[in-house]
Amino acid sequence: MTIDSEDNLWVAQWGGYRVACFNPQTGREIDRIDMPVSQVSTCWFGGRDLDELYITSARTDLDATALEKEPHAGGLFRAKPGAKGRLAAEFDG
Repeated sequence: MTIDSEDNLWVAQWGGYRVACFNPQTGREIDRIDMPVSQVSTCWFGGRDLDELYITSARTDLDATALEKEPHAGGLFRAKPGAKGRLAAEFDG
């Protein structure tokens, strides 16, 4: 999970073939990124302007048949969702 600069929550959905973005005030899904893999594991904003969403996936418990359907399982993906992230807070001491 990660939060963008407008406080929306981006959630990698394990088994869901997507990353969904939710408005924290309404709880409604307001955006989504469909993925070519089922086991979407995490996401975070990066890039020079924090406008790239990096998304990881896994191959855990996928048999040979599933891996034929999902050859990119276990891969790292990059998307440009039109949102920007925010810098992580630093601990000072």
